[in-house]
Formats: sequence, structure tokens, C-alpha cells
Amino acid sequence: MSVMGRVGRFLGRFKYIIVIVIGVAIVGFVDENSYLSKYKYNRQIEELKAEIEELNAQFMADSIRLAELDHNPVAIEKIARERYFMKADDEDIFVLSDDIREEETDAAAQ
Repeated sequence: MSVMGRVGRFLGRFKYIIVIVIGVAIVGFVDENSYLSKYKYNRQIEELKAEIEELNAQFMADSIRLAELDHNPVAIEKIARERYFMKADDEDIFVLSDDIREEETDAAAQ
């Protein structure tokens, strides 16, 4: 018996099992709604939920700080001095920077 005859008989005998296996493989792994893509989407959803929680916490902290700025003029001065290096007329500001130290360590590493 030829090879094609054997293959044809094998396919005829197990045609339902072959169709079921191919169908499960397509639905499970190849299709856009497969279990693999579902797992990836669930992982992405978890990452986005964590990012939402982080941003909500930052929003709450910023809201508290904004409320403090609305009611406390000393807080406005503090932020102006820390972030924008503003000063009163009778003050001197010294800005300490680590830029030189980082450049020295970069040069020494090379």
C-alpha cells in the first residue's frame, strides 16, 4: 500500500479527533481571543490598576499640598525658596550641587 493510502486511511479513521485538536489549538493559542492573549491582557490590566493607584496617591498628596498653599502663606514662601531659589531682601542663597562630583566619578570610571 502506498504512503498516500496510509495517510488517507489514518485521516479517515481519526478525522474527528484531528478536527477537535486543531480547533482547540486555534482557539487556545492562535486566535485573537486565545488564552494566551487573555493572560497578556489580564497582566496589562493589573499593571494599569497599580499605576492608577499610584497616580491616585500622588493626586491626594498634591491636593493636600494645594489646600495647604491656599491657606498658609508660609508654605508658599517655602516652595518659592526650595524650588525657584527666591529669597527675601536680607537673605543670601547658597546652592550646593553634586554635578562636579558626578563628572569626576564619570571621568575616573573611564
